[in-house]
Amino acid sequence: MVGETLSVTVDIEDWYHIPSVTGSSFSVYRDTDEFFRTWDQRYDFLSQPTEQILKILEDYAIRATFFVVADVVNHYPGLVESIADKGHEIACHGLHHACKIDPKTRQALISQQDFEKRTRQSKILLENISRQKITGYRAPNALIGQWMWESLYKIGFTYDSSISVNSLYTKTDHIPQGVTSAPYYPLRGHNNQNSNRANFLEFPFSYLETCGIKIPTSGGPMLRFLGKRIILKGLRQSMKRGHTTFYVHPIDICNEKFPRVGKGRPLYWIVKGKVVENRLKWLLNNLKDVHKIPLKEYSE
Repeated sequence: MVGETLSVTVDIEDWYHIPSVTGSSFSVYRDTDEFFRTWDQRYDFLSQPTEQILKILEDYAIRATFFVVADVVNHYPGLVESIADKGHEIACHGLHHACKIDPKTRQALISQQDFEKRTRQSKILLENISRQKITGYRAPNALIGQWMWESLYKIGFTYDSSISVNSLYTKTDHIPQGVTSAPYYPLRGHNNQNSNRANFLEFPFSYLETCGIKIPTSGGPMLRFLGKRIILKGLRQSMKRGHTTFYVHPIDICNEKFPRVGKGRPLYWIVKGKVVENRLKWLLNNLKDVHKIPLKEYSE
């Protein structure tokens, strides 16, 4: 690619998909299936802010990559179709947004066979509803194990975007040696080096390196808690290393209060709504000079 390039990505998940509510070793509900069997109140806090995100992207003439939790198809009729109809790329964010490795121990929580079965099911579901070939994956909660890459390639994905290299936390089952914020090929160096597996790309998250510390600046919770200027600085720095991704959740800009359900994260949603929406627009205004493409176009 010529010049600085950026992919704006959107994670389509609702408030109950976060690990304190569903899909983790410490969640209130084991998974979203259990959640929907017992929850009898309003659950949809996603549709309205997704419409806002789509309007913002339209205003800035940006085609984005939407990483969709596949069970959204079943509980939000028409939502994924509306995203695809506006020309955005649909990618996979898991079947139920359940953690595949333990957030604390980094040990696998699912067998490789089950992971492949569920991820293939997600891919098919999203392809049928969007009428697109799904080639991209982002691990739920960005918790990624090395073993998952081989499975993703086997299933038919051409790229992943989950790795976060920073000094504050780790979400992998390995130390990503030599990895920065630039795209790289995680399967190179394995057996059968002449295989097309070598073309499977990883798009890491951006970071700002200052005083020997790498601060995550990819968006999402960082946009809510660290603010806009440090995010912009990190994106600018990361783009000098190579193609860079930014992400946001529609629920980040939701102005309504979410149900008081969850364990261990009492302040997680203390900053959201209009203030985050304004930060997002400020960032996009300050990145008008940057060429923006969906991740699929870079990986082709």
